[in-house]
Amino acid sequence: MRVLVAPDSFKGSLTAAQVAASIELGLKRVRPDMEVIKVPIADGGEGTVEALVAATNGRVKEAVVTGPMGKPVTAVYGLSADKGTGFIEMAAASGLPLVPADRRNPMMTNTYGTGELIRAVLDCGCRRITMGIGGSATVDGGLGMAQALGALFYDNDGRLLGLGGKELTRLASIDLTAMDARLRDVDLVVACDVTNPLYGPNGAACVYGPQKGATPDMVVELDRGLGNLASLVEKQLGLDVCNLPGAGAAGGLGAALVAFCGARLARGIDMVIEVCRLREIMPGVDLVITGEGRTDYQTVHGKAPIGIAALAKEFHRPVVCLSGSLGPGFAKVYEHGINAAFSIVPGPVTLEEAMSGAAEYLADCAESLLRLFTLGMGIRARGLPPLTGFRDA
Repeated sequence: MRVLVAPDSFKGSLTAAQVAASIELGLKRVRPDMEVIKVPIADGGEGTVEALVAATNGRVKEAVVTGPMGKPVTAVYGLSADKGTGFIEMAAASGLPLVPADRRNPMMTNTYGTGELIRAVLDCGCRRITMGIGGSATVDGGLGMAQALGALFYDNDGRLLGLGGKELTRLASIDLTAMDARLRDVDLVVACDVTNPLYGPNGAACVYGPQKGATPDMVVELDRGLGNLASLVEKQLGLDVCNLPGAGAAGGLGAALVAFCGARLARGIDMVIEVCRLREIMPGVDLVITGEGRTDYQTVHGKAPIGIAALAKEFHRPVVCLSGSLGPGFAKVYEHGINAAFSIVPGPVTLEEAMSGAAEYLADCAESLLRLFTLGMGIRARGLPPLTGFRDA
């Protein structure tokens, strides 16, 4: 029997690799001889670099870059074994956790460090860059990223703009002549799982600004600034990024990467599936186990477990999702290829207990799962009639 274990991380508790290891431990309590294929995954957010480095037998490197508040931070990025592909999480340089909760202000935060991280990967000679842009602390339209790579932005008086979302409304002209020339020869693929436009009621500022510290007045100004950016990009560069799906990701960074760096946007989980070669692995397994920290109604909107389930469904493989918790609307996953979903928590516990005991809970739940799966196989082998009253698997 072969089992594919392809979970996302349990954020704040376990990395995807640790989740996979715990599940394997539980499975082998039942069948020590079982072949378990562990493929830690991500959907473009936290854990993407780790997952892609593991899949390509690559390595992790560090670079000191400018953090979202202007102070130096040490950010990690990855290289494939052949050094041909670089892996970046923008959150490592410009992420929300890098800004204390009481200092979050997207008028001031910037993506300059993300541009420096791209430059570090270019310095390694990579011809392809795979980049996740989830978890940003910024709504600067990606201006900081572009500035770090040589772009110049001016106001109406011909003065260079500074950093931060506050500069967007002052933007009057764009000069890309000094942009890093190496970008022309690089295939830059951006994992983007949100479909928000750049501005407007569903845009970057209105939807995501408040969680990054924006007040209502800031939201109005940032939204106006992003609209200004879209207008100038269309006027000077001939690109319509206003309604490009994902343009509003990471505070407008999605639009900037397309407009200034020639990037293409892709679903994060699809990108990970490709790099991890899961389409080649799937036909040879009997069971697929995926998972994430919380499964709810949002999971069906491009989260990692749904991407895995969609692929498994092509090959008629059963999929089980093990999650830290099951939230409102979790049953929607049954309409998208997941056959069963379980919370690993054994009973009423505090959040702290759930997070600290996650590894043990995962192993125990995986053990119970395999015992049930084995029982089901035995029932089928004996030719007994199937149980009724359940959703069609």
